[in-house]
Parts: sequence; structure tokens; C-alpha cells
Amino acid sequence: MIRIVVIATLLTLAAAVAHGKECKGVTFPEHVQVDGSDLTLNGLGLRKATFLKVSVYVAALYVTQPSRDPRALIESSGPMELILHFVRGVDAEDLTKAWSEGFERSAQGQLAPLTQRIARLNGWMSDVKRGERLTFTRRPGAGIEVDVNGTVKGTIEGDDFARAFLGIWLGSMPPNPELKEGLLGGACE
Repeated sequence: MIRIVVIATLLTLAAAVAHGKECKGVTFPEHVQVDGSDLTLNGLGLRKATFLKVSVYVAALYVTQPSRDPRALIESSGPMELILHFVRGVDAEDLTKAWSEGFERSAQGQLAPLTQRIARLNGWMSDVKRGERLTFTRRPGAGIEVDVNGTVKGTIEGDDFARAFLGIWLGSMPPNPELKEGLLGGACE
């Protein structure tokens, strides 16, 4: 009887590992549900900061149709979810600075119409501790819902905002190239 329990436990653990992916000790499931849609993990990427390459967060991108084409993902009209799991603490000032710089790189000359919505996103940010998450869920026709460590702050409307937002990580000038490569299905390193 004990042998059966041990085998069953090992099989359950093996199935759990097979149904998720891990990076820097952070595990994400292969699938999530958003408004009744099954989203698949497209990839995991590691955000590194400064010349010292300090690990900041592990990002997970969930999509309806996995792809290695960043343009196809940015232009997609389907639901998506981007989760940032922090592996170190970051204060709100650094987060808002990063958002502003990311939008400047991503929007490339189309920043003016986004300014008020970027300010709203920045207003929802607070200090993030190690182990906490920011979750951004793209809901077609509604916008991007912002969840700060389990608390929904609101939704920022507009497909233009959603494209610029996703372009921060998937565009031509991501925070670090390894992050983009990981989100597109490459190694998380």
C-alpha cells in the first residue's frame, strides 16, 4: 500500500512539473483562463537591470496563439496576459520611471495620445516586494486590466495603449534582449 502511495505521489509531482515552466525558481503554469479563453504560455523572460545585470523580475506571456513573431503578438486582437513576478523589491518611483522610458521607446513618436493613460498606470503603482506580482490582462474591446499583487486597480482603454504596452517587451528596444527572447519562447536567462 505504501508503495502505491509513493508511486502516485511521484506521478502527481511529475505531472505538475510537466505542466509548468520555471525560471529563477519561479514556476508558471502552461495555461491560464481569461474570460473563458484558454491562454497558453508563450514564454518566460528575465528582466535584468543595470550594467551589473541584476535580476528584477520573471515575466510570463500568455496568448491564444503562441508565436515567435513579436509583431504578430503585438498586433494580435485576442486576449493576453503578462505577469511580472518580482525576484527583488522595486520601489514605485523606479517602476514609474521604467514605464515612462518603456513607452517612450515603444511608442516611437506616438506618445502624446498615450500620456494621460501612462500617468494613470503610474498612479496605480506602489512599491513591489520580492515575490509580488503585477498582472496585465488584455481584454479585447476593453483594454488592459492592471492588477497589483492581487488587487485590480482598473482598466486602461485603447488598442493603441495595448500595442505600445506590449511593445515595451516585444518591440525593437526591449529593456534587455534576453527578456524579449524568453517571452518569444527562447530560454529564460
